[in-house]
Amino acid sequence: MTEQGGLTRRGILGVGAGAALTGAFTGVAGTYAARRAEAAPSPAEAADRYDPAAPVPFHGAHQAGITTPAQDRMHFVALDVTTDDRQQLISTLKAWTRAAERMTAGAEAAPGGVVGGGPYGVPQDTGEAYDLEASGLTITIGFGPSLFDDRFGLADRRPEGFEDLPAFRGDDLDAARCGGDIGIQACANDPQVAVHAIRNLVRIGFGTVSVRWSQLGFGRTSSTSTSQVTARNMFGFKDGTNNLKAEDPAALAEHVWVQPDDVPGKAAWMAGGSYLVARRIRMHIEVWDRTNLQEQEQVIGRTKGQGAPLGQRQEFDAVDLAKKGTDGQPAIPETAHIRLASHEHLKGIRLLRRGYNFTDGSDGVGHLDAGLFFIAFCRDAAKQFVPMQKALASKDALNEYIEHNGSAVFACPPGVRRGGYWGEPLFS
Repeated sequence: MTEQGGLTRRGILGVGAGAALTGAFTGVAGTYAARRAEAAPSPAEAADRYDPAAPVPFHGAHQAGITTPAQDRMHFVALDVTTDDRQQLISTLKAWTRAAERMTAGAEAAPGGVVGGGPYGVPQDTGEAYDLEASGLTITIGFGPSLFDDRFGLADRRPEGFEDLPAFRGDDLDAARCGGDIGIQACANDPQVAVHAIRNLVRIGFGTVSVRWSQLGFGRTSSTSTSQVTARNMFGFKDGTNNLKAEDPAALAEHVWVQPDDVPGKAAWMAGGSYLVARRIRMHIEVWDRTNLQEQEQVIGRTKGQGAPLGQRQEFDAVDLAKKGTDGQPAIPETAHIRLASHEHLKGIRLLRRGYNFTDGSDGVGHLDAGLFFIAFCRDAAKQFVPMQKALASKDALNEYIEHNGSAVFACPPGVRRGGYWGEPLFS
């Protein structure tokens, strides 16, 4: 246990390696709840208090990590399935689910995983998160269009319109950063906890999957809850001010969650799920940093300090696309990013954004390889993200300062029932 009394993976070591998994998992959650109850806040205080170390429930109607308040760190991995054996893939999904149940509760990937197997056993947990708390870890899985080929008998279960994203104007896509049979997003408030989660799932999947590409992210660039302040991107601007929020279930049903009528017949397994769009956006930091403030604000369409739409005073003032400046021109330029991305301009299209900043060293010629790892969840990528990105690619002034070099889309199934496994409806 830590001095503050939080539950760590080491503190769970009392769960023996031979204990039943269901009992072990229940014990993990129960112990954590008991420890936290010692200093439980009043209901009024609880409404305003967010514990970044606490576990996020794994089971539910929807997967965690979508509307969960966005954590500070992320590790994303895209995997290729290297086997043609359907049962082997299902076995891996089951093993992943059991490990994810434990890790999101703050436990080792397997009972006694770090040292419980004795000196001659191979550890069933890599150990770098042994002393760390749950840190709000969520693990979200999705299946890429390439999984629905002839290998596993899934071709007739592919939802209509679920295809790889097209190349957009200005894209400079690197094939090594695109696609994947399976995508897994791990988010946590401790970077080591997020990395530990992905590392152990890849370890468990050895012989079934291999890493295609991965991305680390820091400093969330969107808020997914009204309890969070708007974060800033690597250009220093507030990002995702008008994002969808977890507290608006009607908007989520309309824009994020796949509805039963969307997926008739054998594609019904996706009802209650969502489509994840991932785009790696390199920002030309050095060019931007030599650009004057007025131009920066004209490019974005917001003030850099307050984050207010141009022509307004405060961040959450309405985006008024018709408002004119003193020169008679639109206060928000026709090529401004927020104009082109706004639901007013896009006839009501909205996404749930969940992106992260990244810095991956330099590009070999003295420039930072940094930018935004854009993640969004939507009800239909072809009808929501594709039209939005086409509008941005056509005349967004921001395109002078960015390039998209990675792209992927994944179908994230609904949440997991207790005793079930990731993707169970798809394989049933």
